[in-house]
Amino acid sequence: MTTNTTPAQDRLAASASPAARTAAGRQKREIRLFSRLSSISLMVWSVIILGPLIWVFLSSFKSPEEIFSSPWTLPAKLRWDNWGRAWNTAHIGTYMINSVIVVAISTVGTMLLGSMAAYVLARYKFFGNRFIYYLFVSGLAFPVFLALVPLFFVVRDLGLLGTKTGLILVYISYSLPFTVFFLSAFFKTLPTSVAEAAMIDGAGHVKLFFRVMMPMAKSGLISVGIFNVIGQWAQYLLPVYLVPGGYEKNWVLTQGIAEISTQAGFKSDWGALFAAITIAILPMILIYAVMQRQIQAGLTAGAVK
Repeated sequence: MTTNTTPAQDRLAASASPAARTAAGRQKREIRLFSRLSSISLMVWSVIILGPLIWVFLSSFKSPEEIFSSPWTLPAKLRWDNWGRAWNTAHIGTYMINSVIVVAISTVGTMLLGSMAAYVLARYKFFGNRFIYYLFVSGLAFPVFLALVPLFFVVRDLGLLGTKTGLILVYISYSLPFTVFFLSAFFKTLPTSVAEAAMIDGAGHVKLFFRVMMPMAKSGLISVGIFNVIGQWAQYLLPVYLVPGGYEKNWVLTQGIAEISTQAGFKSDWGALFAAITIAILPMILIYAVMQRQIQAGLTAGAVK
């Protein structure tokens, strides 16, 4: 196989000084070294992440004696009764249904309101545009625990304390800053010519957004939506304050697992505890595994104009 080079390139390669060739070789060695270090770092990070997950999964099939005597061995037999006790006796099934309802509705609400706000802030120029945008962004730097006490009284005065509706509304407001921040940058990358063509064809602002711009921003919407689902699914602090004891029928999954953890210390039912944790983790792993291409596409597409 021959390479096609011009005479000028041949003369340039021949005239390259030994120092230049040495520098180029050193640069290649440094690149290879950093590449190997990156691979090793990723392998170590994978072990750190996967190790506890595998241990929890194996422990969900073991008896308490096996968990403490041989934590890293395979279970002697698959004790599915651990999962049954977690699902029925500890009411993990009810808590999971509550979590699915709350997270599904709050994610839809967050994406609808957040995408509309981000689109207007990114594509329209008006007085106060930057002020509203930075007001949303400032929510990213505001620790949620500082708002717990006033938030508790606001939700209580609205008659929504201990209800799914109150938790959904708080989840939406809690997730809007990140959603607006990410999607605003994403909407700026969409071509203006497409929007202008749609306006010339008679599309109004509402039709332009829902029929043209939202489909074009599909990858970004999917990425942000998945991040919101994961964040809201794992939320513990807000449900504890807004759905306190006495409203157990509206508890979400994280509250249920915390209750099982407390009871496991007295009843030694560690198998049911690890089964409950596995049940809580699996949906998020499956969602990320199925949607990882869309997540990567959304993150990279928003960075290139």
